[in-house]
Amino acid sequence: MRKSSILILALLLVASIFVSGCADNKDKITEINFGYQPSTHQIAYMTAYEKGWWQEDLAPYGIEKINENQFPTGAPEMQYMMTGRLDVAYVGAAPAITALSQGLDAKIVEPVQINGSSLVLRPEYEYKSPKDLKGLTIATFPTGTIQDTLLREWLKENGLNPDTDVEIKGMTPGDAITSISAKQVDAVFLPHPSPAIIEKEGNGRTIVQSGEMSPNHACCVLLVSGKLIKEHPDIVEQIVKTHIKATEYNTEHIDEAAQIYSNKTGTDIETVRASLNEWDGAWITDPALIENSTVDYARIQYELGYIQKPLTKDEIFDTSFYEAATSNK
Repeated sequence: MRKSSILILALLLVASIFVSGCADNKDKITEINFGYQPSTHQIAYMTAYEKGWWQEDLAPYGIEKINENQFPTGAPEMQYMMTGRLDVAYVGAAPAITALSQGLDAKIVEPVQINGSSLVLRPEYEYKSPKDLKGLTIATFPTGTIQDTLLREWLKENGLNPDTDVEIKGMTPGDAITSISAKQVDAVFLPHPSPAIIEKEGNGRTIVQSGEMSPNHACCVLLVSGKLIKEHPDIVEQIVKTHIKATEYNTEHIDEAAQIYSNKTGTDIETVRASLNEWDGAWITDPALIENSTVDYARIQYELGYIQKPLTKDEIFDTSFYEAATSNK
């Protein structure tokens, strides 16, 4: 054999080993980074974590550690995910859409729940219709979140200009609760359990549930990075399976779900129970239940000037993991 042929074969062998090594390195991940918010909307994440299901279910795939990152609202959570530091986010559909429109490589693979937020007004104000809110200051989550998007659209539908007829202030839930108790704002529109906390303290009463503003609207979702989807689809399918298991468990064990939330956040257990009794939310797992509502958020956000163009269902969702996870059920 000529020396040149031997050299070529040797180079091909080295290249093959290098490519194989790179593939092996790409396949080996040992940690998953989760993001979530301290809301009763997202107890599925907490239940799976507290019961050790994330760790147990993902261990066969080589995952040795679950890193959790807590955020007050969806906006900073999405900013963090944009940096590549989150693999999976429990987050509102609206901030997910904003991030996707800004170039985030990710897809919604699962719903988490629908509805579940309340407009709470200070007790000294009378309320008969949305027109009674004119001139008031309302605290809600920051621009581009579910609550901000829903509130603005609902006000418009009821003849109020959200930019001139009311003053909307973007806040974290803790700041909004403090502000209404100090009478610095007149009302708040927040996800549970914040409305229940405000009511328990005597600083407000619920006047409108978010499901009345938009029936069965999408709220929190499970958003997964494009990198994890492309490189580790088996892990993504298991994450969906574990989420479904936790959701079904919580639905069947409401009191335990409340206790898990109380233990995780320090919120008074009776307040958590009241929240889950009063809210109009529901934990769900079928993406078909939120697809139209989520696409509608994209339209609303485009009309509000939050995003440059509306996103399609295919640009937002990848439901193949849900279909695979439930195919044998």
